[in-house]
Amino acid sequence: MAPEGDKIAELRDRGFCVLKAHFDRSLVERCRAAFWPILLEYLDKNRDQPNRGEHRHFLPMPFDPPCFAPEFFFDGGILGVVRRMMDKRMVADQWGCDVPLKGSTYQQPHVDYRHPLFAEAPDLLLPTYMLAVSFGLIDISVAHGPIEIAPGTHRMPTGEALHLVESGATGLQPVTLDLGDVLIRHPWALHRGTPNATDTPRPLVTIRYVRRWYADSSRDVNPVPLAVWESLTEEQQEVMRFPIGAAASGAQAPRRLKPAPQSSTPPSM
Repeated sequence: MAPEGDKIAELRDRGFCVLKAHFDRSLVERCRAAFWPILLEYLDKNRDQPNRGEHRHFLPMPFDPPCFAPEFFFDGGILGVVRRMMDKRMVADQWGCDVPLKGSTYQQPHVDYRHPLFAEAPDLLLPTYMLAVSFGLIDISVAHGPIEIAPGTHRMPTGEALHLVESGATGLQPVTLDLGDVLIRHPWALHRGTPNATDTPRPLVTIRYVRRWYADSSRDVNPVPLAVWESLTEEQQEVMRFPIGAAASGAQAPRRLKPAPQSSTPPSM
């Protein structure tokens, strides 16, 4: 079986897989160097107003290069896995960052959707219609508070999966990530955040891909600047479902194709 096929089999069976050393480290380092001042400014203003639990923050990622790079969204290996799990017409609709700080605690195991697709059949097992693709902006060790995932629980009713995890029959596995590693996971697999015991914020960046017919407003997103939008090919634009920044005065509005620091460890706080 080809490496891509191995990862697809692992994703289907376990609910997640990791592509080791997939992104060039320098690409991620440039993203981090540009994002770090934005993150620190946000934390200066919002440290006492966590929005994802105690000492946990979420903020939408900017689309300004080098925070945004086409390689993050249009990588052939990643899209090959995502399209095989869904279909060729899937789109990216979220681009955000989860950041636990020192003092964060264990989250309760949970899944990443607010409501089942069919309210009358909440435990109906369905084909995959969304996937989360994540990578760290630092090396994420156990001490930094990695995500923990319960393998195989994406194929179970949520109540049954919770019982197995709470009873210890199914364990939660920490997913540590080196810079450049990429985690692809099924949002229905039970998971939780763990405590960050270090003085360094732990940014985990996530792109969500969904089937084109699916939409929700579960997370805030930033608009794509017009210049960035126009720099993308038509094929790349087809993959992006984000608001587009307003055109400059007197300029034509963009055409919407579909409705709708330098080391691997940055300075601590």
